[in-house]
Amino acid sequence: MKQCIGLALLGITLALVANIATAAIDPDPAVKKTFDKMLAAIQANDKDAFVAEGTDAVKKGTTKDIMDALSKQLGTRLKKGYEAAYLGQLKQSEHQVHLWKLTFKDGGDDVLVRHVLKDRKVAGFGLQ
Repeated sequence: MKQCIGLALLGITLALVANIATAAIDPDPAVKKTFDKMLAAIQANDKDAFVAEGTDAVKKGTTKDIMDALSKQLGTRLKKGYEAAYLGQLKQSEHQVHLWKLTFKDGGDDVLVRHVLKDRKVAGFGLQ
């Protein structure tokens, strides 16, 4: 009898873990909208669009050279097609760090993106 109860509990636990592992994580729609705008700006090599929702530091710190390098590194790959998967968020030093995985149709390496927001403004955008 104890073995049956133990096996039943194990089965329920495994089912719950499987459901949690496959559950989709959806970002806040405003976060996704901002992220999508930034990717479109990278494709177009449009610095003004890229920093439009940024903090003052992001607006001042994103130079034409930085935008050109970012567009060169990702722009062509984005234009060929990609899929963005939201991985979740972290709270770090009063910032919301949203993590995204970019998978490209060119079959090359994936990219991890750190999309950092503070008070609903973009405070950082990092690639790994």
